[in-house]
This record gives sequence, structure tokens and C-alpha cells, in this order.
Amino acid sequence: MNVTGLAIVPPPDASAMPRVTPELLASVLARYSRSNDGLQAILAKVDLDDPDASIDRILRFVDYGHASIGGLTGGIAMAVDDVSMWLAYKMFEIAQMADGQESSTRYITMSSTNLPQPDEIGLPPELADEWTGLMAASFEAYTEEYRRLDRLAEENPDVVRYPEDSKPALIRRLRKNFALDRARYFVPFATRTNLALVMSSRMWAETVKHLDSLPQPEARRAAELLRNELEKISPRLMRHSRRDTSFAAQAEADLEYSFETGLAGLSPDHLSDQVWVKTDADAPPFLPETQSTVNALRDRTNRYSRVGRALRRMRVTFAWNNLAVAELRDLNRHRTGHRFTPLVQHGFYLPPEIDAARHRQLLERQTNLLKRLLEMGSPAYPYALLLGSQTPFEHSTQADKFVYEAELRTGMGAHFRYAEHLGAALREFYKSVPEVQPWVQEGKAEPE
Repeated sequence: MNVTGLAIVPPPDASAMPRVTPELLASVLARYSRSNDGLQAILAKVDLDDPDASIDRILRFVDYGHASIGGLTGGIAMAVDDVSMWLAYKMFEIAQMADGQESSTRYITMSSTNLPQPDEIGLPPELADEWTGLMAASFEAYTEEYRRLDRLAEENPDVVRYPEDSKPALIRRLRKNFALDRARYFVPFATRTNLALVMSSRMWAETVKHLDSLPQPEARRAAELLRNELEKISPRLMRHSRRDTSFAAQAEADLEYSFETGLAGLSPDHLSDQVWVKTDADAPPFLPETQSTVNALRDRTNRYSRVGRALRRMRVTFAWNNLAVAELRDLNRHRTGHRFTPLVQHGFYLPPEIDAARHRQLLERQTNLLKRLLEMGSPAYPYALLLGSQTPFEHSTQADKFVYEAELRTGMGAHFRYAEHLGAALREFYKSVPEVQPWVQEGKAEPE
């Protein structure tokens, strides 16, 4: 694992602007909010070549609960190499106010060489050989199915929905994507990936504290490396990034919930789709909503257009019983509201193009390993999941954010399985708010 901080420098056209470090920026803006002097007057009192005294005078207030000052540090970028897909998922779950990206399964190495060592992830030593063998077998299944599906797409072009007049280069890329996106369900959740996140020092401190409070050694190692790099950029605010008793207690409570629900529903069989959507448009009597839901949507030209307050005030909770980890990785990155999953395997998804019976022995072997890890109460159990592992997933947010997500995940170029899940959620949403259906731009996830 490697963590690299990226220092952001001004472009040439901004060379004459005052240059401040993230913590000095927070100090100056905090002083700005407590003064009727202009910004230039405040900057005139700061020695930009030796800003520490000014920083210390202001940032000590963070220690007394004024955490919002830490949010004034601007976007601090960190790149994290060679972490498991599980840890990348967890960091996106924690850092709900971050912007970020993770390596796509279309572009990372799919072999046993791209896995952490069992001791790095806290795997019980007596299960290390079994886990290693299972991971190798999973990659073998991935490679076998990818090659077969690629040949299928080449020999039967109709299985891929090529746009009209597609050029040869596009046809090759879409054919590869067709095979990659269907074979990926055999990829281990432990596979190494890379991610980059950009957020304020306040949120970095919260994220690192959360990681440091988890029982998985990989998470605590990431916390240590991140803190070391962040201390170069925001040393004072990183004092607030250490393990916290409340964070550790809730992590333990969440693990206990996962152990209980995981054992109760553990299965290698395909779990049929269920979707649950609940809307709530109640408003206080002293602040009624007078805008119609149609008027909240009708003036949009695409999903980036402004949505009216009738939908912005409406609460929506939507959940699926069987979201595969492959899809969870992306849907978990929608930042609004609250996302929740016990991250357990209640079934296993394989697309129709793959014969599940041919892989029955592998899936039973994988389920048995999961069972042993759950029975042992091992925090390392997520590392035995594959991307096809189906888990319950719930997201609560506002209706405008739900509509955005549904349009994005059914729109042009969306993964076929996203489109199925979000299309089903939209149909349930329409039962509560039928008048909006003509104004929601549900797509067909084309091209493949």
C-alpha cells in the first residue's frame, strides 16, 4: 500500500493571487468570518513566509468543538495505491463528502499476483491456504468466462448492442466491455485497486479516525499512511485523526449485525430481485409545499438541470435485497444521504450468459469459507466475498437525488445490471408519484 499527497499549485493566470497553505487558508477565512475588515486587511497582518503563529492562534479553536474551521482548508488530494477493493469501498462509504475515483475492473490486473497476503488482511492463519486457493480458483473462473464471452461477442455480434455505424475500434472496445462486465462477478473483493479522494482537512481527519477505529489491519495501516502524508499538508488538524472509542464501538456493533444476518441468509444460490421504495412528502403545517411535482421537473433538459423544491423536500428511501458487490462498489459512491449494507452474501449473481451450474463447486467452496469466517467472528470475512456476492443495500436521500441517480444508472453507457436495479426502483417510485413518470428520463443503458 502506498499513499501520495498531491500539492495543488495555482495556474499561471493566478500567480499574483495570495498563496496560502490549507491551514493558513482556514485561519484567514475563520478570521474573516469574525471581522468586518476586508480580506486584504486580514492578509496584511499575516506573514505569508512564516504563517505558523497566525495558524496556531486560529486553529486552536478546533480543539474546543469549532470543527467547521477545519472545513475551510479546501480540497486536499490523496492517492492510495494497492488497497483491496473492500478498503476502497469502505473509504467511499466513510468519506461521504469527498470527490473521488477508483480504478475500474476493466483496467486492473486480474490474477492472484494482485492480492494482499493473508496476514496483511488479518485472515485467521488456519484458513490462509484455503483462502489463497479459493482466490486463485476465482481468478481462473474469471479468465475462462472472459475468454468465452469475448469469443461469443465476436462470433455473434447481435449479443452486443453496437450503435449504428460503429467504427471497428469502437466495436472492439464494446465487445471487450461486454465480456469484462459479465465475467467480473468472479473477481475477489480482496483484489487490489487504486483510489483517489479529494476533501477538506476536517473530513480527512474524520475519515482517518474512522479507519483507525476499524478492526481490520488493512484499514489501520491505511490510517497510518494517510496520516503521515496529511501531516505534511495539515499537521494541526491531523491531531484529531486518532482512534476514537465511539467509532470503534459502533464498528464492533456493525460487525455483530453482519455476523448474525450473514449466517442467517448465507447462500451460493442466485437470489431473485426484490426492491423496496418509500417516499415521504409530508411538510410542516407552517411551511406547506405548494409546488407540484410536475412543475419541479418539467423545465429540465437533462439530469444536471435544476429540480424544483417539491422534489428536493421529498424524502426517498430505496433498497434492494440482492445488490451484487460489483454494483455496490459504484452505487455506494453516490454521496447524498445515508447508505447501509451488512455486506454479507445472501445469494450469488451471475448474468444469463454464464452457466452457474458449471461453477457450482467453486461457489459452494466460497460459501463454506465465508461460513467458517462468520462463525469465527472474523473481521476478515469480507475478503472472502466475490463481486457476484449479493447483499442487501439501502440508500436514503431526497427525491431529486434519487431521480438523478436513476437517470445516470439507466442512461447511455450504464452497466446493464445497474439499469435493471434502478429501473425496478423507478417503477416502485412511480407508484407513489405517478405524475412524474413522463418527466423522468429513464434510459436503456445503451450502448453495451
